Amino acid sequence: MALIITDECINCDVCEPECPNEAISQGAEIYEIDPGKCTECVGHYDTPQCVEVCPVDCIPKDADHQENENQLWVKYEKLTGNKRPA
Repeated sequence: MALIITDECINCDVCEPECPNEAISQGAEIYEIDPGKCTECVGHYDTPQCVEVCPVDCIPKDADHQENENQLWVKYEKLTGNKRPA
């Protein structure tokens, strides 16, 4: 499942540089996450880094983009060209 940034975002700029897939960008009013690039940091880290650094806790799972861990790994492989570790 991809993550989403809610309108509670304060535009603090800490999440964008933490995303290893460059899925986070500045939107019209708040930061946004591209669900096509978000793997919840699967393949990179044990936990989503944007969630870890967000000071206002405004990055929940996006119910409109539900994916299981295997689907996130497939997306990771497609985005990076790296294979899932054995």
